[in-house]
Amino acid sequence: MKLTNSELSSFCEQMAMILHSGISSLEGISIMRDTSESKEAQEVFDKIYQALEASGNVTHALTESGVFPQYLLDMVNIGEQAGKLDTVLGSLAVYYRRQENIASNIRSAITYPLVMIGMMLVVILVLITRVMPIFNQVFVSLGSEMTGISKGILDIGTWLSRYSLVFLIIAAVLILLLVYMFKTQHGKALASRWGGRFFFTKGLYQAIAVSRFADGMSLTLSSGLDSDQSLDMVTPLVNHQALQDKLALCKEEIASGADLGSALRKTEIFDGLYARMVTVGVSTGSLDDVMRKVADQYEEDIDERVNRKVAMLEPTLVAILSVLVGMILLSVMLPLMGIMSNIG
Repeated sequence: MKLTNSELSSFCEQMAMILHSGISSLEGISIMRDTSESKEAQEVFDKIYQALEASGNVTHALTESGVFPQYLLDMVNIGEQAGKLDTVLGSLAVYYRRQENIASNIRSAITYPLVMIGMMLVVILVLITRVMPIFNQVFVSLGSEMTGISKGILDIGTWLSRYSLVFLIIAAVLILLLVYMFKTQHGKALASRWGGRFFFTKGLYQAIAVSRFADGMSLTLSSGLDSDQSLDMVTPLVNHQALQDKLALCKEEIASGADLGSALRKTEIFDGLYARMVTVGVSTGSLDDVMRKVADQYEEDIDERVNRKVAMLEPTLVAILSVLVGMILLSVMLPLMGIMSNIG
């Protein structure tokens, strides 16, 4: 079991506050254990406390718990060796809070279309499996029968009703797949790969990957690592294949003698203005601050893209639902009106 981004942010923030107040890490873990409400959290803190009491090493204690990601462990190790553990933990709290905000926005953007699509499917299924047979009985009582589109829709409804158990199983599998993709680490990585290839979300997922890269670079650089070490540590955080390829090319450029600013600009990891900002940051020695500003700008851009896509999807899905329902009803009502007029 791994902690979520919000849990990691909360832990790092509390530890940073405790250490900054002059309380030892061992006493801080004891305080957090005693104040935690869930039994699971108390067990994790107890494991950390015992390992920390035995070794005196925070990194080792967190590693022994088995609930922290490798990136956090590496950063804690750097902060511990450099004597800046409280600063590093504070930066990690901001980093994981930002990642949680981005993930929350993505979940919100995906949930709404899924709910709308689910509603569309339910309305359409009710129409073709329950309403259409009633209209067919009306046609039969009037000495006629459905033809053309209405007959095809009726046949589809009959077929769906006959194999309803199969479709319920398929629906259950799809729900389980969605839970897997949103609740597990492997599932989230799979969803990210699919989202990075889908034309509607490709640009959004690329912006998320670049934001995560800039955020990680800011954190590692501000912790005292050089650009090469920062690149090596941050690259595994990027789960976007296109950006990983660019980062590999960036490392090759640096190995060939290019500076980080030139390598990032040549591989087009950042867009125009951001690339210029990074170049200035390299030349002025303030790359960590520039990377933080770039990450902030990308996060704002991601929020705007998400809101824009949701605003675009809402009327589109409503229009599709209206058209489909209207077509189904018209396919029945127009012939029925013709029959009634002939009888009249």
